[in-house]
This record gives sequence, C-alpha cells and structure tokens, in this order.
Amino acid sequence: MSTSTVSSDVRAFAAEATAWLSSVAAPRTSTTWGEGSDSVAVFENWTPEEERRHTDVIRDYERRKFDAGWGPLDWPAEYGGRDLPLSHVLAFRRAEDRFDVPRRTEMFSVTQQLVAPTIEKWGTPEQRATYVRAMLRTDLMACQLFSETEAGSDLAAVRTRAVRDGDGWVLNGHKVWTSGATVSDIGVAVCRTDSSVPKHKGLTVFLVPMDAEGVSVRPIRQMTGGSSFNEVYLENVRLTDAHRLGPEGQGWQVALTVLAAERLDGGNLGLANADRAVELARNLGRPLTEIEMDQVADLVVHSHVQRVTAMRVAGVVVSGRDPGPESSVGKLLATTTMSRTSAAVRRMLGSDLVSDTGEWGTFAWTEHVLGAPGYRIAGGTDEIQHNIIAERVLGLPREPRP
Repeated sequence: MSTSTVSSDVRAFAAEATAWLSSVAAPRTSTTWGEGSDSVAVFENWTPEEERRHTDVIRDYERRKFDAGWGPLDWPAEYGGRDLPLSHVLAFRRAEDRFDVPRRTEMFSVTQQLVAPTIEKWGTPEQRATYVRAMLRTDLMACQLFSETEAGSDLAAVRTRAVRDGDGWVLNGHKVWTSGATVSDIGVAVCRTDSSVPKHKGLTVFLVPMDAEGVSVRPIRQMTGGSSFNEVYLENVRLTDAHRLGPEGQGWQVALTVLAAERLDGGNLGLANADRAVELARNLGRPLTEIEMDQVADLVVHSHVQRVTAMRVAGVVVSGRDPGPESSVGKLLATTTMSRTSAAVRRMLGSDLVSDTGEWGTFAWTEHVLGAPGYRIAGGTDEIQHNIIAERVLGLPREPRP
C-alpha cells in the first residue's frame, strides 16, 4: 500500500473518530489564563472515596468507547478490537485530545496497556478469557504488586514468598508504592517461589484478587498531603494454581513484559505542566529576569526534544519493531522536564509558591514541585535507565552485581 493511500486511510479514520467523539462529548475549548482549574498535580490529591468516584466516571466513558468500537483498536476482534495499526491508535488519541472527555488516571494505562497485554501473552486460555477483554473494557481494574522496601530498584530481589500448599499457594509479604490499590480488582504480584536458584530464576507471578482474605491495603501519606500510593500486605493469602500467571520460576520474564510496556508509555509525562509553566511566564504580570528567561527557554527546548523522542518511539512501534533505548531516553527526558518545570516555577513565583494567597495559578504549583521527584523512581528509576543506555547502547562495562 502506498504512503498516500495509508495517509488517506488514516485521515478518513480520524474523521470517523471525530464524528463519534462529537456525539458523546463537547469540544475542548482553549482555556483562558485564570479560568477553570489551576491544578498541576503530578499525583492526584484524592481521598479513597474521591478516587473511586473519579474512577467510576472514567470507566463509564471507557466502556462507552469500547462498546462503540473505539476501544482497543489495535487488538484482535475477539478482545473487542479492530486489528488496526498503531497509526490509527495515535490518530484516535489526537482526535480525543480535542474533546472534553474524562482524563484517564494512571490506573487505566496500567490495566489496559500493561497488565492486559501481559495476560494475553503469558496467560492460560482460561485466564485470557476471564481477564483480557474485561480489563480492556475496564470491567476489571488492575494494579502492580512489584516494589518492596527491601528490594529498592532491584525487582529480582523481592522477598514476598509464595509457597506450594497442595494444589495451591500461600502468599506472604509486603508490597509498597502501589498506585490504585484501593480501586483495583486484581493485583499482579511478583513472588519468590525458589530461594535455591539465582534470584532472577526463582520468581513466579500471580494474579491476586484484591478482596482475597489476607490482603490489606494501607494508604501512604505523601508530602503533597495526598495518598496516591499504598502499601499492600499479603498475610497467608491462599490462591489456587489458576491464579499463577506464566510458568513457575519464569516470573522475571513475565515481569519484564509489564516493565517494557510501562517504559514505552512514559514518554509524554510532564509535558502538559511544562506548557502550563510557559503560560505562567507569559502571564506573570511583570517582565522576566534574564535568569528566568533562560530557564523558560531551556524548558521550551527540552520539552520539544521530549516530544520528538516520543515520536521516534511511536515510529519504531508503528514499524513493527520493539523500542530499545528510545524508551529509556524518553523516560529520562520526562523526569528532567518535570524537574526543570519545577525550577522555572520556583524562580518565577518565589514566596507565592509556598503561601496560599488565593491567586489563581500560584500556590497550586506546590503539588507539582512536591510530586515531580516521585517520577524519578516510578516506572524504573533514573539510575536504572542510565544503566540500560550505558550498557546496551554505549557498550560500557556492566556495573558490578553481587
């Protein structure tokens, strides 16, 4: 098929998508500075009740979209998709951005773009039939039970244990930094099932019902004042072998499937707030100092580079290849954009950043400044991304591993 034919096909698809979106939502109007919400929170400052309410609103839209045939566009028909190329997925997202539809929280990308594809790849026929379509439609929501305080950035060092008990398993351990645990139906847990082999080989993944006996969720209070994250305790949680995802002892490979999708999904993080910071500079009500102008110009250039890198990652995926270092570079650019946004805003607002005067677009920035450092850890730490680039791209010696 020629390039012009493909472009024509995508344009026709985008027009069809726009027509459907206009039937369910109003066009997104350009906001005037000083009007509407001035929230720039990196992690939402919601109570558990507010999180459930917002999740229900988003799920309602996602289900309508799925039922109308606009859900998992690049998935096969058996899962509610159309088997369309990624170019059509991106075209729909661009069209969707022009309408006032509910803004998806992190839990929706975790469920639809990380966990559902992992179950489709590693799950049994029964697991695929039970979970995949339900997650793509958001009838079921999922969270990641990966991180542990003792393991740090080394996922293979997890200590949560799963022990055989007849035909089933008993899980005991502690997971931390779990987003969306209070609204999730299923937790994807990486557990140690064999301590006699090298750590990467003794892991197994389980699909844990979050309402199972022995599962308890405790919100973690953050310095922003919110509780976006949780710690999850697994105390004698009994599961059947039907809850095991992938072969016993191959949990590392299963987890990598989730992590690869997570890093691919992070290339556009922070760009909306960077754009908002540039608008702040235009509406500050006074001339910028030379240092402020330098910081804002640097932020504009850096966010443009981040967008170009995200386009490169999308281009690699559209061509049918798996992204390599591009996704790690994109993640690093995203966290750097966030920190440079914070630096520029701190410089421009000064004391207005820390004292709530009631003025629109000032004190609200505290939630960005306090929340942005969290993304240097989330989705693979900056240090891990640097290691990936150093070892796999530049060919530098691997750092010592015990």
